[in-house]
Amino acid sequence: MGSANLSEAAYLPGTVTRSVKLLLAGHFGVGKTTFVGSVSEIRPLRTEELITEASVGIDDLAGLPGKSSTTVAMDFGRRTFGAVALYLFGTPGQHRFLPMWDELARGALGALVLVDTRRLDQSDEILSAVEKRGLPYAVAVNEFDGCRRYPPEEIRAALDLAPETPLTVCDARDKSSSAKALIVLVEYLTSRPELLP
Repeated sequence: MGSANLSEAAYLPGTVTRSVKLLLAGHFGVGKTTFVGSVSEIRPLRTEELITEASVGIDDLAGLPGKSSTTVAMDFGRRTFGAVALYLFGTPGQHRFLPMWDELARGALGALVLVDTRRLDQSDEILSAVEKRGLPYAVAVNEFDGCRRYPPEEIRAALDLAPETPLTVCDARDKSSSAKALIVLVEYLTSRPELLP
C-alpha cells in the first residue's frame, strides 16, 4: 500500500458509526503480525524484537525457519467495513507473555484465533486463555505454503471446538483472505445478540 493510501486511511471515514475492539490470538509464530500487517488500513503498530540466544530453550523455533523476531507486547491495526471500525490487537504468543492478555482483552468483543496445522497442539493454551477471559471467538487456519491440508471436521475435532464456533481458513499474507476471516468472526458476533453490548 502506498504512502498516499496510508495517509488517506489514517482518519476514519464519516460513515463509521461504531467501533469494535477485537483480539487476534495464536501461538508463537502462527502469523499474527503478518495478519495485522496485511489487513490493516493504517500503518500497523508492531512491538517486534529480535530473537536472541536468551530465548534458546524457551521459544520453540521448530518448523519456523528464518524466524528472527517476535512480538513482545502487541500488534495493532484497524480495518473498517462500512459503518464499523475494527480495532485489532494482536497478542504475543509465548506463555511468558500471557499475563499481558488481561489488559489486551479488556473491552474486546471477541477474538480471532489463528492456528497452524503443523503445530496444532500449541493452540490448546491459547484457546484456554481466550475462553478463560470469556471471549467468544472464531478460529482461522493460517494455511502456510507446503503444509498439509486437513478437512474442517478433523481440525474441529483436534481442537475440541464447540459446534457453534466458526472455523475458516486464511492466508495471513493476503489482505482479502485476512479480511474474510475477520468477517467470519464479526458475522458470528452479530448473529448472537447476547454477545453485543
